[in-house]
Amino acid sequence: MSIRIDDALGVHERALGLRMQRSEILAANLANEDTPGFQARDIDFSKEMQRLDSSTSSRASMAGTDPRLLFRVPSQASQDGNTVELSTEQAQFSRNSMDFQTSLTFVTMKFRGLKQAIEGR
Repeated sequence: MSIRIDDALGVHERALGLRMQRSEILAANLANEDTPGFQARDIDFSKEMQRLDSSTSSRASMAGTDPRLLFRVPSQASQDGNTVELSTEQAQFSRNSMDFQTSLTFVTMKFRGLKQAIEGR
C-alpha cells in the first residue's frame, strides 16, 4: 500500500506555501515604508486557499500559481502617495507568522504519525 504525501498532508501543505508567499508580500510592504508612491499590497488568504483547492483538485502542483494581489486601503493616506502603514503591516506580518507556525506544527504532527505508521507503532 502506497502513501500519497499530498493526501497525507492535506490542506496544510498549500497553506504553508501561501503563508510563505504572503510573508514575502508583507516584508516588501515593510521594506518600502518610506518609498514615495509605493502601494501596499496583500492577499485574501481564505479566497486564495479556496482558489488553490479548486485548482489543485487534479492534484497539480502549487508551483507557478501566483496569488492575486490586492491593494491595501490606508486608514490615513500619506502625502507622498505611500499607502504603507507600519503598525498595520507589522500586525499582519506577526499574525501571518503565527499562522505559519501553526500550519508547520500540523505538518510536523502528520509526518510524525506517518513515521509511526511506517514503523508499525
